[in-house]
Amino acid sequence: MDTIYALSTGPSVAGIAVIRVSGPEAMGVASLFGFALPKPRQASLRQLREPGSGEVLDEGLVIAFRAPNSFTGEDLVELHVHGSRAVVRSIVQALSGQPGFRPADPGEFTRRAFTNGKMDLLDVEALGDVLQAETRAQARLAESNRHWLRERIAGWRDSLVELRGLTEALIDFADEDDVLRTFDSNLQQSILDLRQSLLDAAAPAPAAEIIRGGYRVALLGPPNAGKSSLLNALARRDIAITSEIAGTTRDVLEVNLDLGGLSVVLIDTAGLRETDDRLEQEGILRTRRAANSADLRIWLQPADVPEVQHDLRQEAELPVTTKIDLIDSSTKQYHGLAVSALTGQGLDGLIGELGVRAREAAWIGQGEVALVHERQRKALSEAADVLGQAAAFGSEALELRAEGLRRASVALDRLVGRIEPDHVLDVVFKRFCIGK
Repeated sequence: MDTIYALSTGPSVAGIAVIRVSGPEAMGVASLFGFALPKPRQASLRQLREPGSGEVLDEGLVIAFRAPNSFTGEDLVELHVHGSRAVVRSIVQALSGQPGFRPADPGEFTRRAFTNGKMDLLDVEALGDVLQAETRAQARLAESNRHWLRERIAGWRDSLVELRGLTEALIDFADEDDVLRTFDSNLQQSILDLRQSLLDAAAPAPAAEIIRGGYRVALLGPPNAGKSSLLNALARRDIAITSEIAGTTRDVLEVNLDLGGLSVVLIDTAGLRETDDRLEQEGILRTRRAANSADLRIWLQPADVPEVQHDLRQEAELPVTTKIDLIDSSTKQYHGLAVSALTGQGLDGLIGELGVRAREAAWIGQGEVALVHERQRKALSEAADVLGQAAAFGSEALELRAEGLRRASVALDRLVGRIEPDHVLDVVFKRFCIGK
């Protein structure tokens, strides 16, 4: 097996860069760079010298992990050096010239940890979710799901073992009709109860999907209602083009905000009006699609023009008056919130309202956790289908029922990766970056 290496920290200039080396020749980096290998799991300051010339490349911390007590389960060395591009490039070039060394593929360190039994597939998927998390809620969901699902799998497996044992016992009493009639009905019901438990766990959970994908908010309204200006003001940067010319926005733009640890996706849309412009018509069509898929629809009505009636206006859950800087706001009553993207008036109130609604939509009650990976749902659904088939076999076909229970156990094993085709594993690890 090759020894792999990679920069595990970001490629940009930083105070510290961590270069990982894992594999059978990992400990050889000590002789390569001319330093004494420190004791395992003890950070020690060392000078790294260029192979051949002996010139000092850098001075940094070196940590060695002996197999199997490392992240990958292999010999592993971490070089904590200064984050200079020149330093990192020199060290990586020296490693690349060694026989049996090669750059790591994306996710290869984690895949080796999985292969060597340091992690199961639930750990891998949770780690990937944590690495990609942009909000606290997403990181918490990844960790809580992992523990919740592991506990549930243990309970399901114990139930299956018991059901398989009872089925095998009934096979031994195949000639005892009284025994079969007494126990078979209860056994079938137990199988159906377990099947329902799997189906409940596999059911989509809107709250979890909102946490993971974001609370989607569509900004709707007539042309020049200030949608793009409001988007820019809430994002605090220029994302959308703004103009006094009606119909400037022709496409759907999205921006992510972190509101109190939750992801909120603001969607800027085309102004809604009758038009013969084909490009603008396409933009309005996309606006309708965005409105249909949004968790919250905000209707923006400019304060300086009469209120526009529109079918999406009737469907919107939150009315907001915009451009209140253009009129004397002290003499006018507003329906809903009132804001000015130019002066910032009312923006805090709108942000607060969005945060409240996002938290309510993403609320998950005590003990209510949901699957977030389609692979996990598919494995549970497959196990539930097999259990349904097994329950359908009567006492005259106990061998077929036993085979169905065995197949359900195999489907559960796929959840943690005990039995999983390589192409499925490739999809799981493809999400990881190089160095992890």
